[in-house]
Amino acid sequence: MSERAAPFYCPYCGDEDLRPSEEGHGAWECAACNRAFGLKFLGLLAAGLRTEGRGQAGHGQEASAS
Repeated sequence: MSERAAPFYCPYCGDEDLRPSEEGHGAWECAACNRAFGLKFLGLLAAGLRTEGRGQAGHGQEASAS
């Protein structure tokens, strides 16, 4: 497994011409728009990702008519 996960595209211009930056871990450079940016994994959410109407019985779900 790789030590870093590579981004697929620049968050500013959408181009895929990215290179790791010499600035350190998580820093990337986009050759298309000449911007540098950083990515950082913050961690996992304690309860996981919750969206309205999913994963919670009785919330956002309609009762079916019999």
